[in-house]
Amino acid sequence: MMTKLSLGPITYHWDEDQRRDFYARIADESPIDEVYLGEVICSKRSAFQHAQLPEIIERLERGGKTVILSSLAEVMLKRERKATSDLAELNSPEIEINNAAGLLARGHRPHRIGPFMNAYNEATIGFMATKGATHVCLPAELPGDAVAVAAKAARDLGLGVEVQVFGRASLAVSARCYHARAHGRTKDNCQFVCEEDPDGLPLTTQDGQPILRVNGIQTQSNSYLTLLPEIKALVAAGVSHMRLMPQRVDMVAVAREYRAVLDGTRSPQAAEEALGLLCQGTSFSNGFYYGKAGYRRIAQAARA
Repeated sequence: MMTKLSLGPITYHWDEDQRRDFYARIADESPIDEVYLGEVICSKRSAFQHAQLPEIIERLERGGKTVILSSLAEVMLKRERKATSDLAELNSPEIEINNAAGLLARGHRPHRIGPFMNAYNEATIGFMATKGATHVCLPAELPGDAVAVAAKAARDLGLGVEVQVFGRASLAVSARCYHARAHGRTKDNCQFVCEEDPDGLPLTTQDGQPILRVNGIQTQSNSYLTLLPEIKALVAAGVSHMRLMPQRVDMVAVAREYRAVLDGTRSPQAAEEALGLLCQGTSFSNGFYYGKAGYRRIAQAARA
C-alpha cells in the first residue's frame, strides 16, 4: 500500500484570502493525499473559518484530496463544548479528535485520533481502538523506537498510523494566551493579535538566541521538525501517513520533495538541500526522533 502524504490543519491565524489561496494551490498543484481542516488552537478564531469551510472542502475534494475535520485541542468553555459536540455528530467528512471531550461526544462511532491526544504507547492505542479509533497520529516527541512499537500495535489492530515529518512541533497548550499577554492584552480582549505572526511569535533567550514560537495558547518549537532522512525507517516501521504541518513557506514545493523521497525518485540528501533553500532563515531539527533534546539536528554522519 502506498504511503500517504497528509497536510495537518493550519494552526495559525491566517486571514481568509491567505487560507483560500493556500488551499487552492494544495488542491490543484500538490501531491498531498489527505488534508485536515478546522481550528485546533483557539475557539475564538473558529468563526473566521466556518464560512469558508464548504468552499474549501469542495475545492479540495474536486482536486482529489480526502478531507478530515479536526477538533480543538483544548475544551474549557461552553461554546467549545458545543463546537466539539457538533463536530462529533458529523458522519462525513471524517473527524480527528484532539481532546477527551471529543471522545466522550463521539462515543464508539469511527474517528481518528489527533496528535494532541498523546497516544504514547500500544496500550493507549489499543484502548482507543476499542472506542472506535480507526487511525492515530502519534505525538511529535516520540523517539523512533517507540514509533516502531506503537505503529506495529496500531497496524495489528487495523489502524492507520501517522507521524509528523515537517513543520514546527507542538510542545504545549495552555489555558492562558501568552500571545495576547506579550502585547499587553488579555485573552478575552486579544483583538486577534496573533494574526500579526502568521508563522508564530519568536521567543529568544536572554542572550538573544531563538528558542521557541508562541501561537496563541500554543507553544511550538522554533525549528521545523524535518524527518526526510528518516522516511525509509518510518515506512519500514509501518507508518502509513506522513504529516506535513502548514508553515509560511511554499508548501506545494515542500510536499513535492517529500513525495519524491517516498516514491524513491529523489534522495533524502538532495531533498533536504532543496528544503533548506525553501525554508531559508529557519533551522531544522530531529532530536526527538533520536531520543535527544527536540531542538537538536542529528546529522547523517552522527547517525552512521
